[in-house]
Amino acid sequence: MRRKLIVAVALVAIAAGVTFGLLRRAEAPRADFVALSGANFSTADLRGKVVLVNFWATSCVTCVAEMPRLVAAWQQYAPRGYETVAVAMSYDHPNAVAEFARSRALPFRVALDASGEVARRFGNVSVTPTSYLLDRRGRIVTRYVGEPDWQDFRSRVERALAEPA
Repeated sequence: MRRKLIVAVALVAIAAGVTFGLLRRAEAPRADFVALSGANFSTADLRGKVVLVNFWATSCVTCVAEMPRLVAAWQQYAPRGYETVAVAMSYDHPNAVAEFARSRALPFRVALDASGEVARRFGNVSVTPTSYLLDRRGRIVTRYVGEPDWQDFRSRVERALAEPA
């Protein structure tokens, strides 16, 4: 009987530890961005906002297709403290990125990653689109490889916006 109780308590402790570990969010990496405007900012500067860091390329069909939804999400959530940073991959020519952003009137920050350092800091991102949703404390809520499930995306953004900073 005593042995069964010890085993039961141990299993509960293990389950609690695993659950806590799964619920704990990893800190987003420190990254420095250079916007098309020439402004410099970092992940630390974005604290207090829910942020989507989206790695994309002008040559990526899926990236181009998802941009109108990223714009719509920004328009819907920006008044509540949401930000998007669209990070162009290092192989994308700055002129092509600037023309894309201009022709589509992207309302959010577009950053150039000329050296590839931002992509490296976010786990060597090489597949586009890859996006990271960060909470107000700068922790990673989730990562999307490919176009997000938009219902899941909206749900996660809503929950993150409801959390205190």
